Amino acid sequence: METVAWSRPEHERAGTPLLVMLHGYGTDETRMAKLFPGLPPEFTCAAPRGPKVIGDDYGWFLLDYFLTHDFADVISATTSVFSWIDSVKGQHSSVSLLGYSQGMAMASMLLRLRPEAFRAVVGLSGFVLDNELLAMSESFTARPPFFWGRDKADPVINEDATAHTEEWLHRHTQLTARSYPGMGHSVSAAELVDVGAFLRHYVLR
Repeated sequence: METVAWSRPEHERAGTPLLVMLHGYGTDETRMAKLFPGLPPEFTCAAPRGPKVIGDDYGWFLLDYFLTHDFADVISATTSVFSWIDSVKGQHSSVSLLGYSQGMAMASMLLRLRPEAFRAVVGLSGFVLDNELLAMSESFTARPPFFWGRDKADPVINEDATAHTEEWLHRHTQLTARSYPGMGHSVSAAELVDVGAFLRHYVLR
């Protein structure tokens, strides 16, 4: 990844747990960097920029209103993120993921392709991609901890995507699901408190 926002300088990262934070569609790494202060300080947070240019901003793969996507784009994006993670993970005690909106689709894709690689995953106001070929090849030997936070009245994530996401998460993960009425398609302070508690429980203890 060419552009990555970090929560701490390089000389302070060794031995810390890494939290990879994946932004949503039509934004960039600065959106995730704004969340750094609300997360447990023990983590090194890293927010890479998505490779797909979306107007003046960025994304991970092209999407339309119905969340339709080109799976080749998805695989290309996940490959680039895996390559970057592989280049930095050696200096960290563990790797966890946090994805917002489209970033949640990316985080869950990374988990599906390498379920043993991540200590915990957080998905905020997002969704899990529905792909039959991928579903046929999934092999989870354990249920990884997964935090799913959202507003049930989120105007961006459609009902079909939400239903698939809920079904997939219940089937494959050790799910902590929380809802935040009135939050809309965003991240709230109360949600970040819960995310911090989840990460402390599953990663730091």
